[in-house]
Parts: sequence; C-alpha cells; structure tokens
Amino acid sequence: MLEKLSQDALVIWATIDPIGTMALFAALTSHLTDQQRRKTAFKTVLYAGGVLLGSILIGQLILNAMGIRLVSFQLGGGIILFLFGLQMIFGNDSNKAKQDPDHDIAVFPLAIPATATPGAILAVILLTDNHIHPITTQIGTALVTLGVLGITLILLLLSGKIIKLIGTGARLF
Repeated sequence: MLEKLSQDALVIWATIDPIGTMALFAALTSHLTDQQRRKTAFKTVLYAGGVLLGSILIGQLILNAMGIRLVSFQLGGGIILFLFGLQMIFGNDSNKAKQDPDHDIAVFPLAIPATATPGAILAVILLTDNHIHPITTQIGTALVTLGVLGITLILLLLSGKIIKLIGTGARLF
C-alpha cells in the first residue's frame, strides 16, 4: 500500500502542480493586499479541495450513472490534457479580456482549472477506482491529495516572498 500511495503522491503532485499554481497565483494576485492574498489562497485551496474530494467520493458514481466507462474518461481526459498543453505552449489571448469586478479569481482560474486541474480530477477518480482499490487505499489517496493541497497552500501563502527571492526573470546579458 505504501508503494501505491507513493505513486499516487507523484501523480497528484504532477497534476495539481503546486509550483506552477504558485507562479500563477503570484501573477494574478500581485495587485492585492497581503490580507486579500491570504484570503484568496485559503479560498483557492478550499474550493480545489472540495472539487477533488468530491471527485474521489462521487466521481465514479456519476460516471457510472451517465454510462461513461473509466476507459472512455481516460481517453477524453488525455485529449483534454493534450489541448491544455498546446494552449500552454502556444498561449491564449482570451485572458486579456476585461473581467467582471465581482469575479472571484479564487474560484476561476485559481481553484479550477489551475489547482483542481482536469488532470487532477481525472487522476483522483482513476486512483480511487472502486472496482480495484479497497476503501482504506482510497482513504490513503484522499489523504495524499489533502497533503499536496496543504503544500500548495503553503506555497501560495509564501508566493510573494518566493517571487522576491528568485526574481521575475533572468537577464542573460
């Protein structure tokens, strides 16, 4: 079980990507006060945790109720991840549109899709497959997910200091 949880931790770390989330958080919250940044960090992790734990608890049941097999979900999730990867490589100008002043960035884009990424949602559903893994292993995977979210929260709270320490860009010449 320890080996499976170690593998789960690596998959969940890679799909949540706490370091990438921290960089995005630092950029999107640079105009906020320290108190607003802390509040946004906590809300971001709380919302993302709700989505991921909800996916662990009822994700497979919803897929079964809709008649979607896990293999189909894996294929669809792979295609979505590929498209997100292409978007990350080639960029997207749609983020430059004006935002609603009442828009809470803790929900979108920070909690979903930056922290609770489509890949992370797919991963937690597949890693807790009811037909393969006993409930104790599923609980272990949920705890691993909470651990990675805890690390994400710490990085979000320290993002301002980390960015000041490493800088915003390197000069080669």
